[in-house]
Amino acid sequence: MTAPAPAPPAPAPARAAGAHRRMALRQLAVVLVAGVVLVVAAALSLTLGAVHVPLHTVIDALTGRAEEGPLREIIVSLRVPRMVEAIVVGAALGVAGVLLQGALGNPLASPDIVGITGGAGFGAILILLAFPGSVALLPVGALFFGALAGAIVLAIAWSGAHAGATSRLILAGIAVAALFGAGTTSLMVAFSDRVQSAVLWMAGGLSSDGWSDMEVAWPYFLVGFLAAAVLARPLDRLALGDDVAESLGAHPKRIRLAAVIAATLLASAAAALVGLLGFLGLVIPHLVRLAGGTASHRFVMGASALVGAALLLVGDTLARTVLAPIELPVGPFMVVLGVPVFLWLLRGAH
Repeated sequence: MTAPAPAPPAPAPARAAGAHRRMALRQLAVVLVAGVVLVVAAALSLTLGAVHVPLHTVIDALTGRAEEGPLREIIVSLRVPRMVEAIVVGAALGVAGVLLQGALGNPLASPDIVGITGGAGFGAILILLAFPGSVALLPVGALFFGALAGAIVLAIAWSGAHAGATSRLILAGIAVAALFGAGTTSLMVAFSDRVQSAVLWMAGGLSSDGWSDMEVAWPYFLVGFLAAAVLARPLDRLALGDDVAESLGAHPKRIRLAAVIAATLLASAAAALVGLLGFLGLVIPHLVRLAGGTASHRFVMGASALVGAALLLVGDTLARTVLAPIELPVGPFMVVLGVPVFLWLLRGAH
């Protein structure tokens, strides 16, 4: 008996369609997992803490059915604003990392590398140490000097010969970050008796002060997120190389400028609310690209926003509950979570 002839290979269009379908399912799985983690983290954030609140009480408070009392106030006035703050800041740092890595073509780009974090840090420490009676202006100071640092970097990078070059932008960012870092150190030396008040902010931590801080920062977040959504497709073209991008009608220098401005707004607003948080803007885009199997900025931005929000919310819940009622800064938790992931990604890099 003769063996049956082997089945002919699938046509190329069919194989391409199958690969596209598998890729879409893989990306959908990433988004769904991140969304589920975010929902679970939000529920834990509202129930856990120095005071444990049952989930049914949380639901009643959110739907307006809870009776007036301390538990309702804890949920509505303290934990809900803090949860929203963590979600927005985590999403902002994740998207800022995507914007900078896409605009600069540098996988190590993050808000630190263009001086934004250093400027915001200087502004916050200036208010805390030099003007302790005006601590309510801390978000304004961080926002102003973070944006100023980004503006200085852009002014340097977009002037003279080779204006808008990626290497010029990165070098300008390193120099400006060093300048503001020196200013921060000088302030801490000059007001050494007040340094303790700045330690928690420098370590990174969310507050339970209601909606007051978000009222200052939300316009910056809104503009930054809207700009990021508009820039997703242009950044995909930029990834093909400047020459190809120009042939497709894009303007590489303008795209880079807009992306850095959007990242500056997001990172400055985030630093104004929670202080100095490392690794989120650096690690999350890498993790999302690896999990989703694509570098499409439309997918990476959306998924990075979800993952960043979930990760910061988990970290903040841990910071509030590990040694409750003592509250720890969330920054070290982000480093503990981020460094192993970063080293694992670095180990697998070619």
